[in-house]
Amino acid sequence: MASSAKRLIEKSEKSDWRQAAQLSREAIGAVVNFSSEERPIVDPARRRGRGALSNESGRFERERRLETDDGWSSIEEFGEFRTNVHVEKAKTIVTRNDSPDISFDRSINPYRGCEHGCVYCYARPSHAYMGLSPGLDFETEIFVKEGAAQLLERELSARNYAPKTIAIGANTDPYQPLEKRYRVTRGLLEVASRADHPIGIVTKSSLVVRDIDILAPMARKGLVKVAISLTTLDPALARAMEPRAASPERRLATIERLAEAGIPVAVLVAPIIPAVNDAEIETILTRAHAAGAREAGYVMLRLPLELRELFSEWLVTHFPAKARHVLSLVRSARDGKLYDPSFDKRMTGDGPYAWMIGRRFELASTRLGFSRTRLRADLFRQPSCGAEQLSLF
Repeated sequence: MASSAKRLIEKSEKSDWRQAAQLSREAIGAVVNFSSEERPIVDPARRRGRGALSNESGRFERERRLETDDGWSSIEEFGEFRTNVHVEKAKTIVTRNDSPDISFDRSINPYRGCEHGCVYCYARPSHAYMGLSPGLDFETEIFVKEGAAQLLERELSARNYAPKTIAIGANTDPYQPLEKRYRVTRGLLEVASRADHPIGIVTKSSLVVRDIDILAPMARKGLVKVAISLTTLDPALARAMEPRAASPERRLATIERLAEAGIPVAVLVAPIIPAVNDAEIETILTRAHAAGAREAGYVMLRLPLELRELFSEWLVTHFPAKARHVLSLVRSARDGKLYDPSFDKRMTGDGPYAWMIGRRFELASTRLGFSRTRLRADLFRQPSCGAEQLSLF
């Protein structure tokens, strides 16, 4: 089943997209071993510039949404997937965690969902909590957290607050396209800057250079660092995996701009996808170091919950000839499963393949002289309650 389906997909480039979608479902079911009988692949014209191929209902929904072509009307009537913005009235903005494999215990995500559309994003399943699909909904139904800056100021003003680095963008990109309009991340940085509070940022976007006027003074005090996620240097692969993120060259240019401004920059090689981008590890690290990055990290591909199916259907569509091999390597690093949530395994995996990736990364990082940047928390100045109250009105 798998080999015949893959052969048919390879010959289907000029065929009708519905036929190709059906072949993809057959191949996915054979390669991944899950039921994909009614899993709808969306018309490419409707998902142009998006990462996910489908929009299956979330795991908590009692009823499934299924768009089908019954032959009576045109598929064009469904319309193209467009970005819809929702305002979220958050009650708190700082999320706490006690995970032993994460270097921070608090984080802020200014947005739910992410328009970058990275097909491998481990945050996709969180959209199911909103009654939405982790597929195309995740990259088109975006929630903006209104009043985030005021909520942060209130948090920092609490009498028992003890400062530690806050990670901004641990799940969804804080500089995704909507930030240009809503400026939620910039508002958070303004609060942190006034309070001399340490901040770590993770992004794929070149928009971060807009805030150099805030970041550079913070950097001079040892209060901020920026991690640029660089998955591949291949522009075609980047467009397929991360359709609305900055190109690899723009990310390298962003590293250079930040470094020139005196802002510590890390490069995050994430995720490492077996047999897709793993051959690029050393080259990515070398190019990032030349651009000015002085810290580096990596994460192995993570496929929790609905992401297993979403990534697999993308993989079979874009890499039909080696989809089985890729997923076999993923399983080899996850104790025979496509995902292992164990704290000691979820980030870097386990087994011979994972060990080899770790050693390659370690050797390249040592050769290039990457090191850790530690931020200061001793300069923190707690905002006064009066200032907080004034900021709310």
